[in-house]
Amino acid sequence: MGFNCGIVGLPNVGKSTLFNALTAGSADASNYPFCTIDPNIGVVPIPDRRLDVLAAIYAPGRTLPSTIEFVDIAGLVRGAGRGEGLGNQFLGHIRDVDAIAHVVRCFDDPNVVHVDGSVDPVRDIGVVETELIFRDVETVEKKLADAAKRAKGGEKKSRAEAEFYARLREHLGRGRLAMYIGPLAEEERAWLRECHLLSAKPVMYVCNVGEGDAAGDNPRVRAVREIAEKEGSRVAVVSAALEAEVARLPESERGEFLAEIGVREPGLTRLVHEGYALLGLVTFFTVNARELHAWTVPRGTPAPRAAGAVHTDFEKGFIRAEIIKFEDLERLGSESAVREAGLLALQGRDYVIQEGDIAQFRFNV
Repeated sequence: MGFNCGIVGLPNVGKSTLFNALTAGSADASNYPFCTIDPNIGVVPIPDRRLDVLAAIYAPGRTLPSTIEFVDIAGLVRGAGRGEGLGNQFLGHIRDVDAIAHVVRCFDDPNVVHVDGSVDPVRDIGVVETELIFRDVETVEKKLADAAKRAKGGEKKSRAEAEFYARLREHLGRGRLAMYIGPLAEEERAWLRECHLLSAKPVMYVCNVGEGDAAGDNPRVRAVREIAEKEGSRVAVVSAALEAEVARLPESERGEFLAEIGVREPGLTRLVHEGYALLGLVTFFTVNARELHAWTVPRGTPAPRAAGAVHTDFEKGFIRAEIIKFEDLERLGSESAVREAGLLALQGRDYVIQEGDIAQFRFNV
């Protein structure tokens, strides 16, 4: 699994259309609010041209790409954080995702109604963020009450915990997302993680544009980029309608179709790139005659822990990692040529896995 991503936004911004295009699914994309009540879930292989290169060199029995799980969550409305419009149900689905893909409407279409009667991405972002904050305040107040009760019983640590929750509640009360509460001590970061707050999750804004803007930009997208820059978030520009068209084409025709309209890569690829950058993830590969496998780990992962992603025994008995750089293998054309060029590196426990590494782990249990 690469990561899982909750798709959120107001009703009728194109979430389900985009979800269907990305996952080749059949989520209801009707033109009315709450057409998606239970979350739709789709697991999609992550496109990576390096897998094709490696498969041509090694001819493995099978190829297993990394994957991304999309969770299409129903459109939020004002008051969702206080339980209106099935809000409790919808917001609860966001808790377990790694990141939020906030779909923002940046297109005009008189045939697609907007719940607020006009298209304004800045306003829409504010509405969704406010609802996430409302729900988080409720969560933090419960944590505060529990910590305060324990503090009254004489627990010294609980007093500091209660003070932190009080500060966090005040922060949220000013309309600020939980992700901006820092700087925090290590213990405070642990308390924040335990809250599983919605507004503490990394956000990627997905600007849903009209087909004519799929290869470019527009003032609404630029307004979203300004917000993202202030927040340290990422932005992906896609046209859900165009992606739906592409999804209906045979795979062999998709690249040519996109090139004709000036779009360099499919929306899924752009979402993956931005998602990996947002979460600080890297991909490495393992390969033998039986299987070629792409693995996703956080940037900065030491070799033994990366080995543990492949199999727990590999981490327990880790001896060393034999590392080939993808660029060297692609350039030289074979593993034997890489070895002859002295470019296969033996790495120990302190080695940090890099993007594109091809790893062979040696272990002894």
